Amino acid sequence: MEKFDVVVIGAGPGGYVAAIRCAQLGLRTAVVERWINKQGEAALGGTCLNVGCIPSKALLESSEQFHRVTHKLAGHGIHIEGAKLDLVTMLKRKDAVVRSLTGGVETLFLKHKITWFKGTARMLDAHQVEVTPLDGTKKQEFLEASHIILATGSVSAAYPNIPFDDKYIVDSTGALDFPEVPKQLVVIGAGVIGLELGSAWQRLGSDVVILNRGSTFLSKVDQQIAREAQRILKGQGLDIRLGAKPTAVKASKKGLQLTYTDAEGEKQLRADRILIAIGRKPQTEGLNLEAAGVAVDEQGFISVDGQCRTAVPHIYAVGDVVRGPMLAHKASEEGIAVAERIVGQAGHVNYNTIPWVIYTWPEIAWVGKTTEELQKEGRAFKAGVFPFMANGRAHAMHELGGMVKVIADAQSDKILGVHMIGPHVSELIAEVVVAMEFDASSEDLARIVHAHPTLSEAIHEAALAADGRVIHI
Repeated sequence: MEKFDVVVIGAGPGGYVAAIRCAQLGLRTAVVERWINKQGEAALGGTCLNVGCIPSKALLESSEQFHRVTHKLAGHGIHIEGAKLDLVTMLKRKDAVVRSLTGGVETLFLKHKITWFKGTARMLDAHQVEVTPLDGTKKQEFLEASHIILATGSVSAAYPNIPFDDKYIVDSTGALDFPEVPKQLVVIGAGVIGLELGSAWQRLGSDVVILNRGSTFLSKVDQQIAREAQRILKGQGLDIRLGAKPTAVKASKKGLQLTYTDAEGEKQLRADRILIAIGRKPQTEGLNLEAAGVAVDEQGFISVDGQCRTAVPHIYAVGDVVRGPMLAHKASEEGIAVAERIVGQAGHVNYNTIPWVIYTWPEIAWVGKTTEELQKEGRAFKAGVFPFMANGRAHAMHELGGMVKVIADAQSDKILGVHMIGPHVSELIAEVVVAMEFDASSEDLARIVHAHPTLSEAIHEAALAADGRVIHI
């Protein structure tokens, strides 16, 4: 039995980052990962690098480039005749991006002398882990760990009465590799995944209908931003239907027929493909957590305290498998914090300043409290809004949709939340995350000199607007 200071189960953004930080801190570290990629090879990186964040952004970028050539460049005086889509090459490019980054993680493991066990992990007790190798030719391996970090991530949630067939009815993984552009794509779920992948295929030529069971669009987003997002996305051609509850799907020679109900009654939709994107659930199946004394709550999440510790003090859990937002960067920061706590350092994650991004175009990004949350809390606040329509750089780019909204405490002026929809706001959000980490006020943002012309000036102006002294509107 091999002994390690730390055994990490799972090599997604939470697990592999935790392992690297553990190794940097001088801990003998092993990682158990069972992922097999499209080429049938063991791979690091988990869902994010293999079938999640990275390939979806690669496809989104390619689809936006195609849409720009076919729909936007003429407005810049650039005319390209006969532009056509080569989907095979586009998907190969996406896969190449994935292989580059997963291979990069493997290189980092070699650099930091992290031992990678390619197999499935099962807890035997609070210190021992059994590994069943992926190749099926070797006997089980047994590891003993002083500390264990559980980072097994999440899987796509299924929809009642509409089972996946992994060809025509798919989850987000299947929607990354359609062999042709669907003429009619129905997306069940209008969250981050549904909007991103729906947008990508719509740009490439699909007629996309998005069904959302709830009557509120992007209910977790500040509703002023959500309304603008709905307006823009509908204008691009996404058919977003709220209060629509799918009930059944039938297959025929003509394709799929989906039945759903809304306020007007029962309706039918024809589809070539259906993407189910109603969220994700924690992945703990087969871990045998009870043998280690690790508890799981009623929703399937591993129970942890504020330090990511389970009920067993030397066993931690991070990322999608625990409470909090299912975001790769949240998982990574938890992994780093746990590694530092193991060696007695003060690992820290500020859950109040974790940014969110939806990579539609325009992008949607936010951090902190929404207007609706503050109203529910009864907290007095002030807000400033500045539209990209009044921003010089946005005009030069011909990207005029969207806005920046800064929300601050009515008395102290401390920034409570910042919400954006517009070009490249996934990058702009970092400025306000830094500001909030340092307990900045809206006046602090307003007094910072921003280069001109830049998109970031919209943040400056929104902060000025919160104090009633906006300049350019």
